Amino acid sequence: MDIAGKKAVVFGGTSGIGLATSQKLAELGAKVIAVSRNPDRAGDVPSSITLKKCDALDRESVAQLLAECAPIDILISAATGGPRAIGPFLEMDMDGYKASFDKLWGYANVLRFGAEHVVDDGTVVLVSGAPARKCKPGQVSLSSVGGAVESLVRAVAPEIAPKRLNVVSPGTIDTPMVPLEGEKRRESYANATSKNLIPRAGKAEEVAQAIVFMVQNDFVTGTTIDVDGGWLLS
Repeated sequence: MDIAGKKAVVFGGTSGIGLATSQKLAELGAKVIAVSRNPDRAGDVPSSITLKKCDALDRESVAQLLAECAPIDILISAATGGPRAIGPFLEMDMDGYKASFDKLWGYANVLRFGAEHVVDDGTVVLVSGAPARKCKPGQVSLSSVGGAVESLVRAVAPEIAPKRLNVVSPGTIDTPMVPLEGEKRRESYANATSKNLIPRAGKAEEVAQAIVFMVQNDFVTGTTIDVDGGWLLS
């Protein structure tokens, strides 16, 4: 796909991986619509990118927004859905575990109500996470949700063909989701990645590069690309 001139809608497109993706698509000449629950809190969004407010968990709002944006060439969701429960499953607050799946429901809404507005040679990309296939202690909810996202992609890709549907699976990425600052932030990321083959946190831009690859490569669908610093092999 030649991205120049294409219309791209990016949910979660004003922060972290989503923002980096919006920026890269805009640099390549796409007409980018970045969607956020709180556009007023948007990061460094270029003026060339259009901001829209929408909660991915609000089905009616998602359906309305996507219909207004149609036709769509590129549809991406990197929206996190909100907090996710961390800790041993047998000690877990089950309401917290259930709430962790808001990410999946948001993705499902975007895919369900967006696919019909994606052009036949268009593409959809979602974001899962390395715990989907290698769960570290305390990451049961992350693993469950990520696994569900990847299964959703494999199951739906045949339904929407020739439109393409893929998923990118990041490892530990330095994004605003982590509220720590200064030395505590550096220590947290260092501890989390010390056993990875590449012992550092990834950058949002590195994940965005993989998303852009999924967009541009017309021979890839129903698959997952790992951008995890060797998480799965550590």
